[in-house]
Amino acid sequence: MPAIAAPAVLHRGSLSPRRLPDLLFLAVVVGGVVRLVDLNSALCWKLVPLITLLAAGYVGGLALWDRLGRRVRPLWLGALLTLWCWISWEMPAPTASAYAWLALPLAILALRMFTGRTAVAVVGVITVLLVLQIARTFGTLHSELVVPPAAALWVTVALYHAQQRLLGELRRTRAELARGQREAGRLAERARIARDLHDTLAQELAGSRMLLQAADRDFDRRPDLARTQVRAVVDALGANLAETRTIISDLTPPALEHDDLSTALRTLCARDTATPSRVVFRTEGEPGDLPRDRAAALLRVAQGLLANACEHARARHVWVTLDFRDDTTVTVEVRDDGVGFDPTATTANPCDRGRGLPAGRERLDALGGSLTVRSAPGCGTLARASLPVGALALAGPVGHR
Repeated sequence: MPAIAAPAVLHRGSLSPRRLPDLLFLAVVVGGVVRLVDLNSALCWKLVPLITLLAAGYVGGLALWDRLGRRVRPLWLGALLTLWCWISWEMPAPTASAYAWLALPLAILALRMFTGRTAVAVVGVITVLLVLQIARTFGTLHSELVVPPAAALWVTVALYHAQQRLLGELRRTRAELARGQREAGRLAERARIARDLHDTLAQELAGSRMLLQAADRDFDRRPDLARTQVRAVVDALGANLAETRTIISDLTPPALEHDDLSTALRTLCARDTATPSRVVFRTEGEPGDLPRDRAAALLRVAQGLLANACEHARARHVWVTLDFRDDTTVTVEVRDDGVGFDPTATTANPCDRGRGLPAGRERLDALGGSLTVRSAPGCGTLARASLPVGALALAGPVGHR
């Protein structure tokens, strides 16, 4: 049986079926404590600290799963089994029968730790301990008392193992699909770059070449005209150089070479000090890793929105928020108290630098995202850029091996 990693904590916003054995463990332990408190005997109060230690050890081991490592985890499981047997053996028979259910989550822990024959052997040991506890509780060893719980234990283990195998295959399939989507995105980006180069640099260089050829023909007969043509070529080459640098910057955002999106945005907001606008940056939720193309798209769109707010909207305050609270979407929101504008106007937007908002929408649309803008003259602007990260979440690992 393959070893299944145990995540230390619950996933945000969801209750994973993999946590059900842990909930069963805690439910049985808490129920046993309540029953012992009701009995109110000296033995019961002696067992309550042991039960508390068992629960704390179980939860603490899950929380420190990665730190324990492969060598310490078996010792931790052995300590839990020892406490379980000790408590069940000392506990009054009517209450001890409920603690037999702890064999299920302990067997699931064995599957998370061990593989193959080792996992089968450990589950076999837990089964033997279960049988001994049943025999001690009922004072006899009849097959009708032993076979059903032992069979239920192994059926549960088999179902859990099959479920984890299917989930592993599903994760691998989704990871493969995500890789295919990223490859398709790279091909689309290459096609876009080819179009940009053809429509800008190639055309401009061809025009510059024609001007130089004309200047060469007119150099002797009309030198003033030739000089004018050469100057036009120089100006055009300067614009071409700026366009080339823009394309290169779009391909490899230097802010993302060593930092994540949150750090890059924070640096961007702190760097924009040339304008009188006061820029405040914050994050919502727990930052997560994003594919480079998605992080670059959000960073570029945020740069454009921030430039609009600082340079064109004459905003006194700008608030930039990176929101990770939604497990399926990451959002960058830029809000300002500037002059605002009418988003429905068909004329060129004075708060839009270059292609601005249309370019941002095209960039996000290519990745399945969106750019929404709410504004009104004199009421500031709220722009929200969103990108789905569902493919990343599905392709990512559920636990650590």
